[in-house]
Amino acid sequence: MITTILIIAIVAILVLWVISVQRKLVKQEEICKNGLSQIGVQLASRWDALKALAELTKGYSDHEYKTITDTIAQRRPITAASTSADANAQENLFAQALQHLNVVVEQYPEIKANAVYVKTMDSVNTYQDQVRMSQMVYNDSVTKFNQLIRQFPDSIVASLFHFIPRDYLNVETGKEEMPSMKM
Repeated sequence: MITTILIIAIVAILVLWVISVQRKLVKQEEICKNGLSQIGVQLASRWDALKALAELTKGYSDHEYKTITDTIAQRRPITAASTSADANAQENLFAQALQHLNVVVEQYPEIKANAVYVKTMDSVNTYQDQVRMSQMVYNDSVTKFNQLIRQFPDSIVASLFHFIPRDYLNVETGKEEMPSMKM
């Protein structure tokens, strides 16, 4: 009788522990998904600002305007269901569009004096900062999630419920080195 009660108590404790770990893993995975979704919202705002800058360039260079709008047309929304590779691809696409815009601004310096350009470029920079911050938060969430699913004994529950490691967002190529401060 005591043995039966002891076995039932141990099984009950194990079941409660599995439920607790599974809930903890689900919570952290949802935090990762939310982080990626937040990045998507900020990327969308940044793309909207880039569209406004593209419209401003239209009067200066139809070719560059078309190039920028073609790049913008390739934009895909980033949602909780997206992967870090999707977010990285959109980041690279945005950098490409911004590079085309900078070519126009270099060719037509009077754009820089335009108040709409200055205000919109400030918005782009603000969104850039928000995206960077969200990327850091996302990568921190991924670190915590990946640690949870790899640490014993939680890793047992993670494998039972098919939790898999999430990928980190990448640093833009060429941005990992400190720029030269030479004058």
